[in-house]
Amino acid sequence: MKQLDLRELYQWEIGEDELRKLEEWKKLPFLYELALDELGNKIKLIQTEWKIHNGYSPIEHIKSRIKEPKSILQKLERKGLELTVDNMVNQIHDIAGMRIVFSFARDIYSLLDHLKHREDITVLEVKDYIENPKPNGYQSLHVIVAVPLTLFEGQRWMKVEIQMRTLAMDFWASMEHILYYKYDKQVPPHVVRELSEAAKAADALDKKMHGLRKEIMGVSEAALPE
Repeated sequence: MKQLDLRELYQWEIGEDELRKLEEWKKLPFLYELALDELGNKIKLIQTEWKIHNGYSPIEHIKSRIKEPKSILQKLERKGLELTVDNMVNQIHDIAGMRIVFSFARDIYSLLDHLKHREDITVLEVKDYIENPKPNGYQSLHVIVAVPLTLFEGQRWMKVEIQMRTLAMDFWASMEHILYYKYDKQVPPHVVRELSEAAKAADALDKKMHGLRKEIMGVSEAALPE
């Protein structure tokens, strides 16, 4: 891909008019949207198959987004990388993001295992913040995947970050985001402690619901069909 220097466009206010001047930049959002659509369709098919085989749908809801241009450029600068389109594609893995919220934590790992065995998706990286929560209590499974797109110019693989979490984890993450925004990231120590306790409570709730699920459904923990 042609190296395009974006330094002259890196401002605190980035207008769409300036971005449109870059042909490569104009194409990228379209490609990432296609990748999200393609991945979303695959996940929906998996969800349908899961329901047929296991009798229930493990996924509560799915959300997707494209990272804002300003956020992308700021992230490149924080990483100390040259502001080029090439670096955006190769070094920033969460430009396209999908969040999948589950009822139960066990099903998160079932989906991950299924994705690893598919030929039409490549799992590139896994960060497990469920088994290894962040210091503030944040829990989620972050998975970077590559999704193939069939274009006029040929096949192209695009990266998407999938965040998988339970309803309890998602609620906690939403509250944490709101609080950090409200306090402009300067959260008082007592609020930080309360957030940490809330994260432990959310984890305990997930474990309790998992036990209830096994008792009510009376089924073994089976992985997704491959």
